[in-house]
Amino acid sequence: MRLLLMAGSGEARRIAGALTNLPGVEASASLAGATRRPAQLGLPTRIGGFGGRGGFIDYLRAEAIEAVLDATHPFAANITARTAAVCHEMNLPHAVVMRPEWRPGPRDRWRIFDREDQVAGFIPKGATVFLGTGVKGLEGFSNLRGRQVICRRIDQPKNPFPFRGGEYLIGRPPFSQKDEVELFGRLGVDWLVVKNAGGDPGRSKLLAARQLGIKVAMMRRPPEPQATILRSVKQALTWVQGQT
Repeated sequence: MRLLLMAGSGEARRIAGALTNLPGVEASASLAGATRRPAQLGLPTRIGGFGGRGGFIDYLRAEAIEAVLDATHPFAANITARTAAVCHEMNLPHAVVMRPEWRPGPRDRWRIFDREDQVAGFIPKGATVFLGTGVKGLEGFSNLRGRQVICRRIDQPKNPFPFRGGEYLIGRPPFSQKDEVELFGRLGVDWLVVKNAGGDPGRSKLLAARQLGIKVAMMRRPPEPQATILRSVKQALTWVQGQT
């Protein structure tokens, strides 16, 4: 069975590693190419977009793909929606790996937002804001002018920060809770802005914010697609085996 793994999450890396030893499965992977030096998956990997819906359909047909497992980032909503629609149209077995969301605890100081441009209404001018949201959609926070905005990214940027008062901080995960506590304390962070991606690797930011009493602006996750939803790597591998 020829399987396409739509990668981009930590779960995708673990799934890819297991697929190399799964009998009856000939797997390949696709990465959007947002990171210049992505971690090796151990599978034949295509990097970059497909050129839209038509290009994706052409690729699936040319490669004789028989099933698609979407393990992209929980906020890769456009890719996930397109993949679901195309697989439905082509009658291809398809499932989405969607890890559970983070939930606040009693000591957490969260405020939930649907859109980036809503955040500035609750963060006072002069505050130091740490954007743990990645660089995609960074322009949506442009109304945070008047605050010191720090955005961490993996790669050295080619272009300057998209609005005044912002700066990039280069760092490659994983980061421990101790690392984040030290960083947030050194920077004097007042607010942490983060997407509700879920999962363990990114949780250290939230634990550090809890420890330091930092307020958190949590971006709500996009709606889940109409598709088979898998909540773990184990469920994903069981689904793959069921397609062989």
